[in-house]
Parts: sequence; C-alpha cells; structure tokens
Amino acid sequence: MSQSAGCFDFLRGRRSLNKKGEVSASAESKQPLRHHGGGEVPADPRFLSSCDFGIADENQLCPLLDPLPVYSQYDTVTALDPVVIRTVEIGLDSLDRSLRKLSLTIHDHPETQFEERFAHDTLTAFMTLHGFEVTKHYLGLETAWKAEFTQGKGGRVVGVNAEMDALPGIGHACGHNLVAISGVGVALAIKAALQVHNIPGKVILLGTPGEEGGGGKAILIELGGYKEMDFCLMSHPAPMPPRTVALGTSLAKQDITVKYLGHTAHAGLAPWEGKNALDAAFLAYANVSALRQQMKPNQRVHGIMEGKNWVPNIIPDNAKLRFITRAATRDDVSELRTRVRACFDAAALATGCRHHITLEHAYDELVQNSVLGRIFASFFRERCEGNVISQQFGASTDFGNVTYELPALHPVFGIPTKPGGGNHTKQFAQSARTEEAHEATMLVTKGLALTGVKVIMDDGLFKEIKEGFSKRV
Repeated sequence: MSQSAGCFDFLRGRRSLNKKGEVSASAESKQPLRHHGGGEVPADPRFLSSCDFGIADENQLCPLLDPLPVYSQYDTVTALDPVVIRTVEIGLDSLDRSLRKLSLTIHDHPETQFEERFAHDTLTAFMTLHGFEVTKHYLGLETAWKAEFTQGKGGRVVGVNAEMDALPGIGHACGHNLVAISGVGVALAIKAALQVHNIPGKVILLGTPGEEGGGGKAILIELGGYKEMDFCLMSHPAPMPPRTVALGTSLAKQDITVKYLGHTAHAGLAPWEGKNALDAAFLAYANVSALRQQMKPNQRVHGIMEGKNWVPNIIPDNAKLRFITRAATRDDVSELRTRVRACFDAAALATGCRHHITLEHAYDELVQNSVLGRIFASFFRERCEGNVISQQFGASTDFGNVTYELPALHPVFGIPTKPGGGNHTKQFAQSARTEEAHEATMLVTKGLALTGVKVIMDDGLFKEIKEGFSKRV
C-alpha cells in the first residue's frame, strides 16, 4: 500500500447559509481569510497551499465544479422532542473529559495506514466499556473494527465512521484523533437516546483504517461493511474559525504507481549498454509537468520519485513514481488518468525501459445528501450557535465512496490553527491536540448525533433522504 495523502487539501468558494437556510455568496470570498487562532489575515486569492484548508475565490480556483445543493430552512429542532435533545446533550457533556483523554491518547501514539493497532485496541476497549458489542479485526482487516448497539426490534440503522491513521513523520497532522472521538461521541449519544426513550433502532460505529491513501473505506465497502446501514455520518477538522462547519463536495482521486525497469551499466565505461530507468522516470515527470498547462483548474496531478541502490557511476535499472490524479468527479478522474498514463507510456518508449502501472483504490467525490445537510445545519445553528457554509473542497477522502453507496453526510469543522499550519503540517498536528480543537469537535459531534436520532425517529424524513440519494447518485 502506498503512503500517499488521502485527506483534504484546501477549501474554496465559501458560501454562507443565512438564517433562512439559503446559500448566499459570502463577501469574504472576494478577500479570503485564513484563521490562525488570534484572528484572521488576508490570504492570497490566486492560490493556496495544497495542504491548506484556507478559503480562496471560487471563480479563480474552481469555476467548473457543479453548484452546491441549496439547504433550505427546516425546523428540525422543534420537530424533535426537547427531552430527547436534552438526553443527547447531557450524554455528551458527561463524556467530555473521557473523550478528551481518549483523543490525547490516540494523538500521542500516531500510527500510519493499516498499522493502527494501538488505536484499534484502545477504541474497541472504550466501546466495550460503554456497552457496545464489538467485533475486532472486522472483515479480516487487522485494524478495522465494528461496534454496534441495538434497541428494540426494527427501526433504522445509522452508521458512523471513526478514522484513526496518522501521517508518516508528522503524526496526527490531519486530526484523525478528533475524527475518532467524534465518531465515538456520536455513537454513544445516539445509544443514550435510543435507550432512555426506548426508540427502536441501531447504531453501528466502524473503525476505518488507512484513509491516508489506503482506501480503507473502499475496501470495507467491497467486503460488505456498509450493507446494513441506512445512512452514514462522520466529520473532519480543518483550519477555519471555531463554530464553523462546511458542507460540499470534494475532488475524486486515483493513486497511480509506475515502476520502470532498465538495465545497469558502467556510467563512464560503457553507458550505451544500459537502459536508464531514472531517465524514464524523469521524462515521465516532465511529461506530466507539461500536461498541467492543458489541465482544467479543478484537476490536480502530483507525485514523487523513488529508487533503490542509485549511485552516480551506475546506470539505474529501477525507478518508481507514485502519483495522485484528482478531478471534480470520478468520471473526470478516469479521463485525466488516460492522459497521465500516456505520459508514462511515452517515457518508457523513449528510453527503451519496461514499465508496469498499478492503480490503487480510487476515491470518489463526496456526494453530500442535501436532506441530511439541512437537518444538520439546523441543529448546528440552533443548538451549537454555529455557522454553516456551503463549500467546495480541493481534497479527497474515501468517504466519498461511502456517499455513492448510501445517503451520507461529511461536514468539515473548523479548529484554530497557526498561519501556514493547515492539514498535513506539523503545526496542524499541534493544533489537533488543543482544548479549543476538542471543544470544536464536541460541537460538531452534538450536531451529528441529533441528526442521527432525528432520522431514526422520522419515517417521512427518511423517505425524503432516500429519494434525494436516488436522484443524486
């Protein structure tokens, strides 16, 4: 499995949801701001770092993406029994310190994709302690797990996801410690509501490994891990102002590994006897660089070069490229991949090297369910005093694959960060263990838990959710 980045890279095209629940272009989108704890400073509107969740002008960075769904006003709060709401809120308040401790424990033991053994054992023990039926090493994946709770007979099944993996060398620089405890909190809060009020239903929390390039959720989908769920929820942190969440789509992506095989020779004595695999990789890299001029604004191709036993006086007989292609939709990624593959093929032809191309698990774009979105937005505004913006993401996540399988929602929530300290930086790893980040996580957790309970209880609303899913996917 490759160690390529899988999480979000940057945000763009901010739109606010006003009090009526309607999408409106924010005046701030003309002069994008980057939040850094002590305030906001203007960001360059032309380009933002590929690992920064700062906000840029949608017309400059992504004019070709489809418009986001409009979230209309929906009085979900008054439609849900205040006693049930209080049960969820009291439950989360009582869990606050234990979830904080759990977050720090995972943060201080970072593990990369499919190596999340400590997180697997820690989280499964926590869920067992809180009355869930736990399946370790779920569906044959060593670090995947499932925790489920059922109340009564019948009722709907809500799925929740908890990511766990960190990044090589920089730890939890995408905040998956926060993603994990949010999933845990959502599941426990829904369990409390089902139990206390005897609401028939089921909650399934999946521990999903390998998001950072490994496609853990895609693998779990193939193995049937999501089949029982009626809808699914999760969240993810980003550098935005506190009490802010963003809803929108992401970029689809495809990871590609290319191996070039040549023939060694003495670089000074008889270089003509060799076939230079490094040259092949270099030409392929240059070909892709030339291709970028003809790529659409919402397309990305980026990668690195690797090799073994390279020394200056030997013609290299091996080289490897690890690239990621991104585009607005999975169909667009397929088209872009064909063009990128031609770059790789041409390099092999020019150097006389053999080459082998491997396609890793593809990540689909997020297809947010608009009905789930408006329910969540209502709860988050009214119960968390938060701001909901409608947003395009220049990032990729394997939760996009989940949104193609069943109705799902993936809000991105803001945590305070330092300047230049967006996702996939050491600074973001530091931000992900602050008390302020924990508080932001608990707010989005509350909104998602209330959303889950509401959908379990409301037949008509769930029918609307399914109809919306059928139309979009």
